[in-house]
Order: sequence, then structure tokens, then C-alpha cells
Amino acid sequence: MIPPAFVFVRPQMGENIGAAARAMLNFGLERMRIVDPRDGWPNPRAAAMASGAGRVLDFAGLFPDVPSAIADCDYIFATTARGRELVKPIMTPERAMALTRELVAQGKRVAVLFGPERTGLENEDIIHANAIVTVPVNPEFPSLNLSQCALLLAYEWQRQTTEVAPEVMFLARTEFAGSVEVERLADHFEERLEAAGFFFPPTKAQGMRDNLRNMWSRLNLTRAEVQTFHGMLRQIAYKLKTQGTAE
Repeated sequence: MIPPAFVFVRPQMGENIGAAARAMLNFGLERMRIVDPRDGWPNPRAAAMASGAGRVLDFAGLFPDVPSAIADCDYIFATTARGRELVKPIMTPERAMALTRELVAQGKRVAVLFGPERTGLENEDIIHANAIVTVPVNPEFPSLNLSQCALLLAYEWQRQTTEVAPEVMFLARTEFAGSVEVERLADHFEERLEAAGFFFPPTKAQGMRDNLRNMWSRLNLTRAEVQTFHGMLRQIAYKLKTQGTAE
């Protein structure tokens, strides 16, 4: 499977190329192509900004025009925020990268065009594309920095190709407590509460116990947290006992 190539068309600032390289490598993309950069290539400002992603720049392809940069590609996306008088499908980054995943799985080569910072892609660039990618941004301020746009597309590519749980629990050198451990904690709490006269009146005592047991089962306590609760209860009992003796 060959990941998509990011093609930067007539980029103006080396810093933006370097930042785009970082964004690409953050999400596992390394196939950069550069078309007619304003300040020439290689660019020391790009290298300085890449900061750790230098290999993306080292192997970047340099091309004189868009047709030569995409000559080996089967499907082309063009990124633009402006309306165009061209009949083409317009996709979100999410949909574009989902389609890219499908295409590369079939052995197809995909490229994504990014325009120069000041004007974006021109129609003469976009006519080479099969589809347009538009980010749903604030219509009163739609312009994205070159590296920001690259970051959004690279992120969606990674999200489409890597299974990542939407939520995980970081357990920090512990693990969840077992049901027996939680039951023992509940017993310990009930013992202390019983001694303090909490379960009153007697007619409501069982319902109060049931509510507490239900609470413990919902908390998803770790073993460390269970031990902390046991320690708290023991300390409270000890403190009350020593205070009573002193009196």
C-alpha cells in the first residue's frame, strides 16, 4: 500500500514547507512533492522549520509543473476553500481520505494538491484533479495556512488507516479492582457507617445499603484507589478511637 503524495504547488515560504513536513511525518506520511517553489530548492528555512522531519524534505521530489508532479498518479485531490466554476465532486477531508484508503488498497496512487499561500490553487491546477477537498471552516475567514491544511489531511489519513479507541483509561502502573476487592471495600464502608449510626431509620437501612453497593459498582475503581479508601477508613477509625481514649 502506497500512502498518498502531498504536492505543494508553487509554495512561497520555506518555513511553511518545513512545517508541512512536520505535519506529514506526525501522521506517517513522507511522500512530499514540490512544484516550482518561489525561493528555490533546497531551502534552508524549510530544513530549520522541519525540526526532526528532515527526511521528508531530503526525499522530496522537485517538479517544474503540476502535470509532471502527478504523472504517475491515478487519482488527484485539489484542496481549495474558494468556489470554482468547475464541475467536480467536493469532499470533506474525512471523506477524501476514506476514498484514498479505498483507492490505495486497490493499488492506486493518490496525490493531494496544495496551493501557494497567497492565492491558493488556480483553475489551471485544479483541472487536473478528480475531486476537490474543502475544509468546513468559518466562511468569514476561510484561509488556512499551508501546514495547517496539510495537518488536517494527514490527520484524516491516519485516522482512516489506524484503529484508535475513542477513549481509553490510563491506569498509571495499576489496574482495575476485581469484584471481590470492591465487595470488600463496600463491606468495610458499611461496617464503619454502621458503627457511626448512618443507617437510620432501620426501615430505610437496606435501601441505603443497596444504593451504596450500586455506587461502588459504577465507579470502576482501580486497585490503588480501593487501597486508598481502605486506608482512609482505617485512619478515620483510629483517629476517632484515640480521641475517645483521650477524653
